[in-house]
Amino acid sequence: MTILCVRFQPPPTREAALPALLGLLEEFTPVVEALPPDGALADLRGAQRYFGRSAVELASVIRVRALALHGVDCVIGAGPGPMLARMALRDARPGVTGAVPAEPDAVAEYLAGRPVAALPGVGPATARTLCEYGLDTLGRVAGAPLSTLQRLIGAKAGRELREKANGVDRGRVVPNAVSRSLAAERPFGLDELDPDRHRGALLSAAEEIGVRLRAVQKVCRTLTLTVRYADRSSTTRSRTLAEPTAHSAALTRTAYGMYEALGLQRARVRVLALRAEGLTSADQAAHQLTFDPVDEKVRRVEEVADRLRAKFGPRAVVPGTLAA
Repeated sequence: MTILCVRFQPPPTREAALPALLGLLEEFTPVVEALPPDGALADLRGAQRYFGRSAVELASVIRVRALALHGVDCVIGAGPGPMLARMALRDARPGVTGAVPAEPDAVAEYLAGRPVAALPGVGPATARTLCEYGLDTLGRVAGAPLSTLQRLIGAKAGRELREKANGVDRGRVVPNAVSRSLAAERPFGLDELDPDRHRGALLSAAEEIGVRLRAVQKVCRTLTLTVRYADRSSTTRSRTLAEPTAHSAALTRTAYGMYEALGLQRARVRVLALRAEGLTSADQAAHQLTFDPVDEKVRRVEEVADRLRAKFGPRAVVPGTLAA
């Protein structure tokens, strides 16, 4: 076992703590891939040799340090590859690391009785199609003729599915820089049902992200919304922007669009969090010219507001709906 899949469980008031927690993992290995909003993959091949400990033993150390330094518990899965580590995470619980052995026979035995939907990348539609033909477990998928799988779900998808069902894990951990994202969260003191309060929190978070992006002369390509509910479950949605931007109005429109698409009705929301991802230099970003005088006026007002914030503090200028 060389790969860990870690899911942190921050309290509701610390939903944006992922960068600091990723920094903890990077003390063990530089090969860390963030899985927003609260997870990561870590390749421990070098760390096992350096520390003289197994992946499961290092997982215990990581869990203790996360609790001691950040007050955050975590669940961890370990396996010989990213796919198997993700699957092992489902068997994990606080204090106990889920693990898939590295031996091929043990991997085959582990996968054989699992439902086909347990395989990462198999969505509800694919699982339903396979189950209609009796291929409801990974053992049965592994034993099915390749031509049958390809007729059911396509040539490439069928080949990849059969490989994964046989324990072939071609995935790898791709390091991604924490600094390539910015997050803003808005926790509620009590579980919030009011959509107007939800939209106000999104407006505030989008405004904060826009100000921070412009301050460091960055633009973002993707905006991710995470809604965490009273029962600690969560929903995450991402949307690629029409063009890279740090314009608060564009970020707010995108955040509102993702929120409306969720169709929440009487949802008891505990935390709303926005994350700007795919950051690049504003100087290198293309901007679509517009002849809309309203848009140009808004951008000029935004520039003036940023100067006032820099001089008098972040609360010197806020949207009118948040001024109360």
